[in-house]
Amino acid sequence: MTPPESAAAILPAAAAAPAARVKPDMRLLGLLALGHMVIDINQGSLAVVLPFLKDALSLTYAATGAIVLMANITSSIIQPLFGFLADKTARRWLLPLSVLLSSVGLAFTGLAPSYAAVLFLVMITGFGVAAYHPEGYRTATAVAGERKATGVSIFSTGGNIGIALGPPLATALLTTYGLPGSLGMLVPGVLVAGLLLAVLPSLSAPAPTQARVQATRDGAQTMVGAMSLLILVVAIRSWTQLGFTTFMPFYWKDVLHGDPRLVGTLLAVFLGAGVVGTLVAGPVADRVGVRRYVVSVFLLAVPIAVAFLFARGIFVFVLLALLGFVLVSTFTVSVVLGQAYLPRNPGMASGLIVGFAIGAGGVGASALGWVADHWGLTRALWISALMPLAGFLVALALPEPKTRDAR
Repeated sequence: MTPPESAAAILPAAAAAPAARVKPDMRLLGLLALGHMVIDINQGSLAVVLPFLKDALSLTYAATGAIVLMANITSSIIQPLFGFLADKTARRWLLPLSVLLSSVGLAFTGLAPSYAAVLFLVMITGFGVAAYHPEGYRTATAVAGERKATGVSIFSTGGNIGIALGPPLATALLTTYGLPGSLGMLVPGVLVAGLLLAVLPSLSAPAPTQARVQATRDGAQTMVGAMSLLILVVAIRSWTQLGFTTFMPFYWKDVLHGDPRLVGTLLAVFLGAGVVGTLVAGPVADRVGVRRYVVSVFLLAVPIAVAFLFARGIFVFVLLALLGFVLVSTFTVSVVLGQAYLPRNPGMASGLIVGFAIGAGGVGASALGWVADHWGLTRALWISALMPLAGFLVALALPEPKTRDAR
């Protein structure tokens, strides 16, 4: 048995050589993306399970909301803590373990005998989600060689696919077998955790001191102020995305008087275009520079979002697809930029971007709900449409990362 190793920068044995890997290790990236898909399948399925739990346990809406709060705190807000631990003390088995934990927690919610048991299981799922993302993003960056944005975009695409697959999969299981059908979520979790476990012997990790020395040798500098600005930029992006995904279905039905049966199609168009945008963003950002990409895309999102509010008919779908393509694509590049700002703590950087900044964006979505209740749905969407302009102005203040790899 090999001695415990830090997960500060998990690399395949070949990547530990002095020469940097030019091309991403597609085999490892594919497995990491598969794990990300399972993690986000579990995370995205909770919304489907909640109505069944509410009826089975006679829960109030407030109690149901507390379940969502527990999920959000454990899966998003505390991600920076898991990132810190990954940089300092985590071991390479964290990846398969977190996939298994997220699946076990969700799978057994359908059999939970009490409200307290539901909260506990949701907490377990949340811990699995929170643990996987920082370690997964840092590992994807490590095995991507010089094409970091490309590697992270592949990893992120797995999560986007998982978010899209989770609700229909959970719905099929619960409507067919009732609440016990949630046990079916164990199958992908166990299989993918086993695959990740199988590749662990091919991974190696340099000691934390070696990683710090290498970062210094590469001219990397920690940029805390820049990271703070980037967190604000990502929170603004999250406000915009959550604003559209939350209120766009109501806008379609109540303002545009569209067919309610097409609401799911609208969401699928937005999220599906986001998957494509995530894949495209990586290679483009590797060519033009991650900071330049973030700034440009925020500016591009504003006219598309505004045009959506004037669109009718088929143009609603076209512009929504363009908005999803542009807006969601910034997420992956933001993770790479954050790791460039905190080169010695890539796990912390990933946790701050994926967890804390997006969780903070959820607060903005709640504020938009208040606006919709008091001033109307259209005004809430106008605020969402103009938010990328604020993101663009903040992004202009982002400095170039002072590393050899990021431009």
